[in-house]
Amino acid sequence: METTDLTTITTIDSITIEAADPEAAARFYREAFSLDRQVRTTAADAATSGFRGFTMSIVVAQPANVHALYQAAIAAGATVLKPVEKSLWGIGGVVQAPDGSIWTLATSARKDTGPATREYENLVLLLGAEDVSASKRFYTDRGLAVGKSFGSYVDFATGSSPIGLGLYKRRALAKQAGVAPEGTGSHRIRINSDGGVFTDPDGFAWEPSAR
Repeated sequence: METTDLTTITTIDSITIEAADPEAAARFYREAFSLDRQVRTTAADAATSGFRGFTMSIVVAQPANVHALYQAAIAAGATVLKPVEKSLWGIGGVVQAPDGSIWTLATSARKDTGPATREYENLVLLLGAEDVSASKRFYTDRGLAVGKSFGSYVDFATGSSPIGLGLYKRRALAKQAGVAPEGTGSHRIRINSDGGVFTDPDGFAWEPSAR
């Protein structure tokens, strides 16, 4: 398909999480992360098992904020996949929401510069790709510029979009999340953007921005 036949993606308005209990899922995101406009929920019973092939990352300004979000998520019912700890790139932890979605809480800062809050700097969707190069081409054909690209990782330049987008080799993304890479069935996520309706090479469904 020619690029001129495609609708350009300029912003990701929100994501829609498909959950068996959408009201409980929405309550979790409000209580844990204060997310209501960026994360929507809908009822779904599509079969799914194992790793769903994506993670959401909440990037914050300081370690205290990572801990604040981590504790709030646990209090709201999240399961710990990786405790908050230091690494070569910063400080972070990974939790799994009651609906099954995986969330990484992280900062590149080493020291706190103020009181702990649950405010965040960036919200990023990472999609697990079987063929990162092919998926990268797929999205650049739809107008997304590459911000960073190295090895099995791609970060798209999404400007002022409420949600950023990245690609990571599926097995590497699962390892980063602390889960086995195997998984079948529905991803249980829809990506809401101004880029029209389509499904990417890894089966992730995109649809018009929710209003």
